Amino acid sequence: MAGGLVLLFSGSRDVLEWQAGQMAAQREFERLESAKPSPFPSSPIVKTRATPQLGNAVAKLVIPRLGAELFVVEGDGDVELRKGPGHMSGTPMPGQNGNCIIAGHRDTHFRVLKDIRDGDEIVLETKAGAYTYRVSGTQIVLPSNTASLEPTRDAELHLITCYPFYYLGSAPQRFVVRAKLVGRAS
Repeated sequence: MAGGLVLLFSGSRDVLEWQAGQMAAQREFERLESAKPSPFPSSPIVKTRATPQLGNAVAKLVIPRLGAELFVVEGDGDVELRKGPGHMSGTPMPGQNGNCIIAGHRDTHFRVLKDIRDGDEIVLETKAGAYTYRVSGTQIVLPSNTASLEPTRDAELHLITCYPFYYLGSAPQRFVVRAKLVGRAS
């Protein structure tokens, strides 16, 4: 009975942390969206895009057919993934050329990926704009298979989570969703 209570408490804590993290990321994302750049830049020098800080909200991920709306944070460490799906630092941001990688936990925010299909749209909204990707495939791989982490020439998105979705303990495989950028969302 004590073991059951420990498992119940642990699972409840994970869900509550995830929900609280998503609410905080949503507030931060909405604050970023409402901040408009000044029409009078302080310097004529064009500054490079700042690297997001770990744990900060960087995007809203929407899968319309599945009714999913998740806020993506920067980073894929344990702390960041408790808040929500994490953008792998060092990979391109949504809408940019290259391989944008977002990882998430299968037992909370990325559980929705169990129902994703080829052709589904994934919309990633950022401060720079909204971008539509179309799912071109899914696969189940071993953790040692890192092909989905490789750089790409074209704008692609890889969503990665553990697999099987309903597995107790550390899952032995990874579920990978590959999508290609089809344009700016309207």
